[in-house]
Amino acid sequence: MQWHQVLGFVAAVAPLTLIPGTSFTLVTQQVIAGSRSDGVRATFGSACGLLVHATFAAVGLSALVMSSARALTAVKLLGGIYLIGLGVTTWRSTRRGVEPTAARRWRLPWAQLGGFGQGLWSNVLNPKAASVYLTLVPQFLTSSHPIAPQVATLAAAHVAVVLVWLLFWTSVVAAARTTIDTPRFRCGMSRLAGAVLIALGIRTATAS
Repeated sequence: MQWHQVLGFVAAVAPLTLIPGTSFTLVTQQVIAGSRSDGVRATFGSACGLLVHATFAAVGLSALVMSSARALTAVKLLGGIYLIGLGVTTWRSTRRGVEPTAARRWRLPWAQLGGFGQGLWSNVLNPKAASVYLTLVPQFLTSSHPIAPQVATLAAAHVAVVLVWLLFWTSVVAAARTTIDTPRFRCGMSRLAGAVLIALGIRTATAS
């Protein structure tokens, strides 16, 4: 694969990465509710989620899902339910007077995975992440060469862009939290993140 193909792909995927979405909101929530290291773990989880889609695309599984209306609907619903559940859990964690033991009762199974697991599943169950490798990536492939190595190269470039942006944003949020870290601020930001995750989940589940 030529370097100009990789640069062209980076130029195409960078604007999509910079638009605030699921990973952006999840990283923000993890830093606000936890610490900078939680945001870093969520960032790497999101990046690994992209590698899952890249692997599926390389072996043709994603194409099968996107070509099947029922399979695509199932992925959309699962992704939407995941995000809505994560948003509800985030919102409930801000309720005043809830003891830590009571708060744990409302945790969803994936919450035990921590930031990395949440970041991973947020992208694995994101049909828009899959669509990048089914609509954008093929435009930069050369049919006369093996497909898998080319997809791996573009996936590595995509992951690099995501890591640079989300790690930068993690540092920004961590610095802001250090400056204005108050219970009211953390509660307000967590509720905002929860509301955004719920909205993203509804949009994912209902998108045509």
